[in-house]
Amino acid sequence: MINLDQNDQHIDMASDYLSAQDAAERLGVSLATLYAYVSRGKIDSRPGPDGRSRIYLAEDVAQLIERRQAGRGAAQGAAHSLTWGLPVMETRISLIRPHGYYYRGQSALALARDGASLEQVARLLWDALAQDPFAAPPRRSWPVEVAGLMRHADLPPLERTAAALPLLGLSADYPHSSDPEQQRLAAAQLLRETAALLCRAEPDAQPIHARMAACWQPNARELPELLRAALVLCADHELNASAFATRVAASTGASLHAAVGAGLAALSGPKHGGATARAHALLRQASRERDAEVLVRDLLRRGEPLAGFGHPLYPEGDPRASLLLDTLARQHPRRSSVASIQRLTSAVEAATGQHPSLDFALAAIAITYGWEAGRGLAVFAASRMAGWLAHALEQRAEGGLIRPRATYAGLMPPRAE
Repeated sequence: MINLDQNDQHIDMASDYLSAQDAAERLGVSLATLYAYVSRGKIDSRPGPDGRSRIYLAEDVAQLIERRQAGRGAAQGAAHSLTWGLPVMETRISLIRPHGYYYRGQSALALARDGASLEQVARLLWDALAQDPFAAPPRRSWPVEVAGLMRHADLPPLERTAAALPLLGLSADYPHSSDPEQQRLAAAQLLRETAALLCRAEPDAQPIHARMAACWQPNARELPELLRAALVLCADHELNASAFATRVAASTGASLHAAVGAGLAALSGPKHGGATARAHALLRQASRERDAEVLVRDLLRRGEPLAGFGHPLYPEGDPRASLLLDTLARQHPRRSSVASIQRLTSAVEAATGQHPSLDFALAAIAITYGWEAGRGLAVFAASRMAGWLAHALEQRAEGGLIRPRATYAGLMPPRAE
C-alpha cells in the first residue's frame, strides 16, 4: 500500500548515521570537539540503537569537512557551493543520500516499487495531500496557437513543449495568484498538459504513464508499469541546474508557466538533458559491436567519455538506474538489446568501476523499445515537471528574490586621480 503521509519518515538510520568514534575520526578531532559541534547545532545527533550511546548524522559531518576545505573566506566557500558543493538554500521537497533519495521524507525508490503514480508523487511534492488537484477535469482542447504547433510532427518533443508553454500561459487562470489551492490546481493542469505536449497528444485525464504508453507503444502491455516507475524516479532530485533555474525565475514573481519554462531551457543543455542522448548513442554503438570489452577499452584509450556512467552523488551507483535496469531485464529477459545493455554495463564497471546513471537507464529503455533518444528525455521532462512545479511553489511561498553576487576578476578601472 502506498503511504502518502508526509509525517512518516523512512530514513535509513544504519547508513546515514555514524558512531561518535567514526564521526570524530572523519573530522580529525577529539570526541570533546565533536560534542562541541553538536552543542553548536553543526551536527545532528540522536540516540543510538542500544539506547545508551548517540549517533551522528553522516551528511552533517561531510558538510562540515567540506566547509573547512572550501573555506578561506566566505567568497571561496560560495564559489565552491555552485558545483556539487555546499548547500545554498533550504528545501523541504527532496533529500539525497548516497544510497537513495527521499520526497518529503519518503523513499522515492519505495514509492516506485510500491506502485505510486506520478500524480500521487506530485501531490506529495506539492504538499497537496489534503486536496487532490488532479480531481479537476483537464482542458478540453488546445488553444488555437498550440494546436498549430501540434500539427508539426517533425518538431522534437522538448522544442515543441518549450514553444507551447508561454502560449498556454496566455490562457491560464490566475497566473500570479498567491492562493495555494489555485496554484496547485494550475500545477496539476500544467503537468498533464506537459505530458500531452511531449507525446503530441490531446490533454487527457488518464494517468500520465498510461497516456504516454498508449501514445508511443499501445501494444506493449508491460510498458505502462515501466514508465510509471521511471516517472516516479525522475520527479525531483534536489537543487540541480534545471530546478535552480526554475527557482530563480519563480523568485522574480514569474508565472508557473514561465518558471518551468526556465527549467526546461536548462534541461535542453548538453551537460544536463543531453546526457541521455549521448548514452543512447553509446548504446547504439555497443549494439553494433561484438565485444563490449574491446569497445570500452578503445573508447578509454582515445580519451572519449563513457556517457551515462558515474554520478557524483552516488559513488556506489545510481539507485534509480539500478531499479529501472533491473525492471527492464525482468520484463525482457530474452531481448538481444537488453543483453547488449548488460554486456556494456559489465564491461564499463570492470574497466572503470563506474555504474550506470539515470540518463543511461532512460536511454536503455528507449533502445529496448526502438525509440529515438528524444523519447528518453521526454520521459524525464514529463516527470521532472512535477519537481520543477514543487520548487516554483515553494519559492513563491517563501518569497524573496534570488540574486547572488559575483566576484569581479576582470580588468580593474583606473584609479581616480
